[in-house]
Amino acid sequence: MLPRLPYRIQIPLGLALAVTLSVLLVSAVAAQISARSARQEIVATVERVTALLVAQGRPLLVAEDTWRAYALLRNTAALLPDAGKGHARAAILDADGRFLAGSDPQRLPTGDQALGVTVNGRRLPPSKDVPTTQTLDAGDGSLALIQPIRSDDEKVIGFVYAEVDAAAFAPNWTALAMPALIGAALAVIVLVPLGWFAGRRMAQPVAQIASSIALIGRVDLPVLQRLVPNVMDPELGRIAGAVRRLLAEMSERQANEQRALSAERLAAVGRITAAVAHEINNPLAGLLTATRTLRLHGDAPEARLRAVDLIERGLQQIRTMTAALLPQARVEDRCMTATDLDDVITLARATASMHSVSVTSALENKADLCVPSTVFRQVMLNLLLNAIKAAGAGGQVHAVLSSDPQAVRFVVANTGRVLSSDDLQQRLAAEDRNDPRGFGLWICHEFAVRYGGGFAATEPDTIPPPFGTSLSFWLPRLTHHDHPKTAAD
Repeated sequence: MLPRLPYRIQIPLGLALAVTLSVLLVSAVAAQISARSARQEIVATVERVTALLVAQGRPLLVAEDTWRAYALLRNTAALLPDAGKGHARAAILDADGRFLAGSDPQRLPTGDQALGVTVNGRRLPPSKDVPTTQTLDAGDGSLALIQPIRSDDEKVIGFVYAEVDAAAFAPNWTALAMPALIGAALAVIVLVPLGWFAGRRMAQPVAQIASSIALIGRVDLPVLQRLVPNVMDPELGRIAGAVRRLLAEMSERQANEQRALSAERLAAVGRITAAVAHEINNPLAGLLTATRTLRLHGDAPEARLRAVDLIERGLQQIRTMTAALLPQARVEDRCMTATDLDDVITLARATASMHSVSVTSALENKADLCVPSTVFRQVMLNLLLNAIKAAGAGGQVHAVLSSDPQAVRFVVANTGRVLSSDDLQQRLAAEDRNDPRGFGLWICHEFAVRYGGGFAATEPDTIPPPFGTSLSFWLPRLTHHDHPKTAAD
């Protein structure tokens, strides 16, 4: 509640609350000390009364004069705290521990045994266990004192017994709390106006600084710098200086951003251009191979038909893949079929022959391969060409296309230099920043993100020999994810 209030209210209320709590705390401690001191004073009074009874009760015990002992107790016990309210009483006991006389005959009846039995809810020790003065503190706060009476030859001839109820020790909290309440009230009366004035004086420059900060983005920065107040307070001066430096840095940053915006636009155009060029160049080797096949074997109807069909699909892929590279594009595409893997392998064999790399493939669970064919063909060709280049002369590449009820997966394994999962992540981070080595793996990763799939490298120690690197790409089937993700999604 308090932090939501303005400073001009927080400061006086905080001061008043702090002083009030301090006064109450000091008063509580003082009350405890006073209560403890009062108890010690009561105990001292009881000891003085018992000492008086011991001195005056010795001849009465020798004479066994009960009436004079009662008169002595009636006059002397009145000195005990709250004796008039019945909270304190005293008695003289004979040598056997029986009451000779008591100031309250109903609670300390003459002739009854006292020592060694329970008296008024308190168990008293036997007479033989009271060689000296004993003080008995009960758990409820009451007090009992037993002091032996000795003859001139130091023989115990009786005892003085005094008890004080817990009510006599109860402090007067009302009287103790009154000074604390008066002090707290005076503190509030004095500090609230002073705190209000100090809070208003402190809050004014803070409010001006806050208003200047609130206008950032709506008022020109040079104007805002002039609106920041000059204050004499060291702490507020540091805040105002920090705001001025912030505004100056923001002004400089805006100028730098304007200069960097043009460079960023040119860089973005360069990235798109490089990506499109990369994806167009990938199928060109296969298409050139198909044109050479036409030139050499164009008379054979089957070879001519297969080459023309391959060229047509390759050109169609180039057309659709350039649209697929754009995040806002929605590519209308067919489901992939088993022949797409054959086409991709055919397009990649020209590069494999140039590097003397052996390429094998396998198709598992080909019944349902319903994923966007253009995107998946592009990824398969990218991964195959990267694997061929990584395998090196005389290397091996093995590709597996499979499907399950949830997704379609393409895995490419190759010999040559090992590429771990950490290496792949570093390569993707580098290629995202225009790594001159190419865009193939980065584009595969982007398609996995956009279409809700995945792209990862298998750890080398789990790959069967002779392969050292295995990359896996998968997309959810169109029945589970019909469209690629867009920025709006």
